[in-house]
Amino acid sequence: MTVLESIVLITALAGITSVLIAATFSVGLLSKMVNNMVSLSVGILLATALLHSLPEAFSMPGTSPQLLFATLLAGLLGFFLLEKIALLRHDHHHEGDGHHHHHGHDAENAGRSGWMILVGDGIHNFVDGILIAAAFMADFQVGIFTAIAIIAHEIPQEIGDFIVLLNAGFSRTRALLYNLISGLSAVVGGVLAYFFLERAHAAMPYLLVIASSSFIYIAVSDLIPQMHRRPHWAESLRQTILIACGVGFVILLSLLH
Repeated sequence: MTVLESIVLITALAGITSVLIAATFSVGLLSKMVNNMVSLSVGILLATALLHSLPEAFSMPGTSPQLLFATLLAGLLGFFLLEKIALLRHDHHHEGDGHHHHHGHDAENAGRSGWMILVGDGIHNFVDGILIAAAFMADFQVGIFTAIAIIAHEIPQEIGDFIVLLNAGFSRTRALLYNLISGLSAVVGGVLAYFFLERAHAAMPYLLVIASSSFIYIAVSDLIPQMHRRPHWAESLRQTILIACGVGFVILLSLLH
């Protein structure tokens, strides 16, 4: 098997495996209590962005902190504009029209945060494909271990993604299908890195920052406001505990990684 064939096979397996493992938890169990699990998703998304992806981007050699912060700002504003465009397309339709859906499940507007999380996840998986390809081009065994490590650190983020998709009104089947498609963007990243490794490496920190901006934006603009709609003390305590669990989950797997 050639190096390119190995990269295609392993990046595809890495993208699919992490999604399927996350689906075992998210679709099989967490979807039954998705309202409560929104808090867990907030912890996972923010921890993935702020404790994993952004530090990794800023630690890469040859990067400019000012340019990376500018990219983060551009990403946040970009996702704001994407959501605005989606809202303007449906300004004839509004919540409180008798559908009795909670925020995020409106018949016309459901799915905005879902599509944005898929964009961010696709970019993140693309970067993972670059990492796997670079490792394989150095040594086959290093490539295998890198893929295993990436699968491990992707699992909590994929769980967070599933919760966002289910909360945004996606069916279980659609959430799984679109997450699998997003996972396969790792193959694209791996193949492009095989042919353009130097350029791909140069773009990695900025792609990581853009992906992080989507996780931060969705957590802060969509999920946390939903949580504030349930302000009772018992509910607030449950939300805080679940956010902490999400953060702890990411930290634990990062330490193992």
